[in-house]
Amino acid sequence: MEYIFKNLREQNIADTRFNNNIMIIFLLLFLLSACVSTSDPSAPQLSPKNLIIADLQIVDCLLPGQVRNLGNSIYVTPRRPLMTTAADCKIRGGEFVAYDRADYKSALNVWLASAEAGDLAAQTNVGEIFEKGTAGQPNYDAAIIWYTKAANAGYSRAQFNLATLYEQGLGVEKNTLTALNWYRKSWGLPENNLIYQSAAYKEQKKIRGQLQNEIESKAGQIKLLNKQIQQLKSLSKNKSKDENKVGNINGLNHYQTDIQQLSALVKSLKSEKNASEQKHLNLPIFREPKSLNTTEDTSRNSLINSDTDLQFGKYYALIIANQNYQTIGNLNTPHNDALQLSKILQNKYGFAVQTLLDANNIQVMQAINDLNSILTEKDNLLIFYAGHGTRLNTGDSENGYWLPINADPPPTDTYWVSNEFITRHLARLKAKRVLIVADSCYAGLLSNQGNNLLMGSKPKYTQEYLRYKLAKKARFVLSSGGDKPVLDSGSNGNSIFATAFLDQLDKNEGIMASSDLFLTISAQVSKKAEAVGVTQIPQLNAIKGSNHEAGDFFFIPTSFYQTN
Repeated sequence: MEYIFKNLREQNIADTRFNNNIMIIFLLLFLLSACVSTSDPSAPQLSPKNLIIADLQIVDCLLPGQVRNLGNSIYVTPRRPLMTTAADCKIRGGEFVAYDRADYKSALNVWLASAEAGDLAAQTNVGEIFEKGTAGQPNYDAAIIWYTKAANAGYSRAQFNLATLYEQGLGVEKNTLTALNWYRKSWGLPENNLIYQSAAYKEQKKIRGQLQNEIESKAGQIKLLNKQIQQLKSLSKNKSKDENKVGNINGLNHYQTDIQQLSALVKSLKSEKNASEQKHLNLPIFREPKSLNTTEDTSRNSLINSDTDLQFGKYYALIIANQNYQTIGNLNTPHNDALQLSKILQNKYGFAVQTLLDANNIQVMQAINDLNSILTEKDNLLIFYAGHGTRLNTGDSENGYWLPINADPPPTDTYWVSNEFITRHLARLKAKRVLIVADSCYAGLLSNQGNNLLMGSKPKYTQEYLRYKLAKKARFVLSSGGDKPVLDSGSNGNSIFATAFLDQLDKNEGIMASSDLFLTISAQVSKKAEAVGVTQIPQLNAIKGSNHEAGDFFFIPTSFYQTN
C-alpha cells in the first residue's frame, strides 16, 4: 500500500497544488448501502487468520522502563503507556491485556498511573474510558473530573470532550453557554473573537427566550391556581356556615384538603419561577456581533496564495466498496459509487487513492493498519466505505460493524470489522484531519456525538477561521443514515446518498469543509428517501476517543490553487 501511494505522489510532483504544499486527502469513505440479508450458506469462505487479526488490534500497551545513566548512577525510567498494535507492543517488549472491549478496566490500569502523575493526554484517555464505561455503563461523573483536570491545563482534546458533556447534560447540568466556552477554548479562540461571540449571542438569545417563556408560563399557572384556591376558600367558608347552622360543627370540610394541595403546588411553582428568573438574571451578556466584513466569495479568492501561512497538507483516500458477498445478499451500487469517487478525488482534488473492491476482513483491517506508516502529522485522510453494515447488542451497549465479503450473517461476527477497531486505529494515526464517509446500515454508530454548537451554520472561510481550524486535529464520520438502515438504490447506478455526495464534490469549486458538505447534502438525501417511503437522515459527528480536537476536514479542488 505504501508503494501505491508513493507512486501516486511522485506522478504529480510538478502539480501546482503540490508545489504549494497544500494537500492530498486521505479519505476513508465508507459507503455501505444496504443491510444484511441471508443468501447462499454453501458459498465458500476464506480461511480464517486469527493470529493476523489479533496482531492488527489496537491495544493499550505498557512499555518497559528504560535503563539510563546519570553520572555514576543507573536508574530505570517509569513504564510508559502507549496505544499501538498488538504486534508492535510485542516487538517492543510491552505488556497488554487481550480483553473484551466491553470491559475497560484493563485499559484504565494502563493509563491511570500516568494520569495521576499529571500527563494531560493520559488524563483525557482516562476520561474517555470512564465515558465509554464498563459493559455499556458510562461513569460521566468520573469522566467530568478527569476531563476538567486536563481542560483547565489547556489540553484541547479534553476541552472538546468536556464541552460535549455540557452540551448534552451528561454528568453535569446541561449548559450550552458553558459548552460553547469550552469549545471556544478547544479552538484556541479569544473571548472577543467574532466566531465565538456570534455563536454565544445566538445561543444566549435562544436560552433567554426559553427562560422568559418558562417564567411567563409559571406565572400564569400560579395566577390560575391562586384563583382556584380563593374559590375553594369561599366554598369552604360557606360550607362551614351551613354546617354550623344545623349544629354539625364536627363535619368534615373536604375543601381544606384541596386548598392545602393547591397551596403546596403554588409554592413549588413559585420556587421554580424564582430559579428561572435567577438564571435569566445570571445569563452573561453578549452584544450582537457585527457581520463579517468579508463575504464568502471574496475571502475564498484571497485565502490561498504564495504569501499565506495556511498549510493544508497532503490528501489521501482509502476507498472500500463491498458488493459481492459470499454468504449474504449482494448489493448493487458500491462498486459504481467507489469508482466514480476515485476519479473525482484524483482528477479534481489531487488525492492519492487506494481502492479495495470486494475486500475480506484481513484486507480491510490491513489497509487501515498500513495507513500509520504512510501519513504524517500534516496529512489528511478520507475513508469511504460502501457495503453491508450491521449492529449487535451486548448487554446494555450497542456496537456497529462493517461486513467484509467473507462475513457470515448475524449473529456470527467472526469476520466482521468492528467500529471499535476503526476508532482505535484513528486515534493512533498521525494524520491531522480524518473524515470517514460511511454509506451503510447503522454507520452512525461509529459516533453518538452530536454536532457541536460551533458547527451549526455554513462557515465563512476567512483566514482567521481556517487558521484556528487547521491547527486542530479532526476526526469526523459522515454517515448516510445515522444508526438506521439505508437505501442501496438510487439513480444512475448510485445509492441515494452517494448520488448527493458525488454530485456536490463534482460541483464544488472552492474551499468546502465537511460541515458545509453535510449541510448541503443532508436535506437532499432525506427528501429523496422520503419520496420512496423511507426515513434516511445523514449525520455528521465527531468521533470521540479517536484524538478529535476541534478541527475540520476541507475539500479544495486543484483548479482553485491554480487560479489563486
